[in-house]
Amino acid sequence: MDDPGIAAKLVEALDASFPDGRQDLRPVHTFGIGATGFFEASDVARDYSIAEHFQGQQIRIVARFSNGSGSGVQHDGWSDVRGLAIRFQLANGAAADLIAMTLNEFFTPTVETFLKFSPATIPIAAERESAWLKIFDMLRLMLPMDDPYPGQKTEAVTGALKFADKHSYAQLPVFQAGALGAPVSYARATYHAVHTFVVVGPDGLRRPVRFTWQPVSGVLTTDRTSPPSDKYLQQELCDRLAKGPARFILMMTIGEIGDDFDDPSRPWPPHRVRVVMGTLTLDAVPDDQVANGELLSFNPWRLVPGIEPSDDPILRARRDAYEYSRNRRKAPPGCPFSRS
Repeated sequence: MDDPGIAAKLVEALDASFPDGRQDLRPVHTFGIGATGFFEASDVARDYSIAEHFQGQQIRIVARFSNGSGSGVQHDGWSDVRGLAIRFQLANGAAADLIAMTLNEFFTPTVETFLKFSPATIPIAAERESAWLKIFDMLRLMLPMDDPYPGQKTEAVTGALKFADKHSYAQLPVFQAGALGAPVSYARATYHAVHTFVVVGPDGLRRPVRFTWQPVSGVLTTDRTSPPSDKYLQQELCDRLAKGPARFILMMTIGEIGDDFDDPSRPWPPHRVRVVMGTLTLDAVPDDQVANGELLSFNPWRLVPGIEPSDDPILRARRDAYEYSRNRRKAPPGCPFSRS
């Protein structure tokens, strides 16, 4: 049975990681922008899942791009995890959500380890590492610390690296997070759903899978030495979609025996079968960003027949943590989600 206090503990841990956050906003992915468009499944998608949005018809969607930080101050030009949450608007008022981020894997395998990891990410004063320390790091076969971005006064990388030095499961995601940089556009980043889901085919076959959004325009980050302003990503998306649509390809990786289906901190081998499940087309940024972005409550458990959650403990904890956060910021509930 789920611990009803875990959701509160998780949100409070995120609050502690961002001391300048606001409880009337999301505890992470605080700043974002909504967009609208449609999704069209590929011809083969229906062979893998009976889910309504994989049957080939055009499905309207609403999306929210975001910065990963829970800070109450927006910093688009700093290195950070970015998010892409998609709601597929299905027939008869039903919906399905897919929540992804630019990190390939999650930082920890369980809720308990995340609660230990979170205090290590509390920001400290950002300082430039001396040339001698950089050389010393390389002699120890360690990556030297990146210099702060222009105007960056705090950072959380140092504490995360110290944690990763003692906990091997955090090493890959912490390294990836430190190397992300800042994208030139929300539409020029790759977004990973991180968790394993189970898709159910028309023949009843159940397959463990992970989803990734690949940008058709390719991945591109900013010049670290001269990043854009702190608030360029939202305007860039508006300008981009005013000129034409932005597109992403939904890739589905199929897991095999031996892969860890319940640990989001562990990658799968790169040679796994990958299937093109469809194309996402974003064509507009709504004027009403409150209704079409900030008041939307996404949940990775908002699923429909044909897609099921795995036993990943982080995925299971996110279900109630998202609801706790939604209630705290007084956002409307939206469509029901799976409680299985």
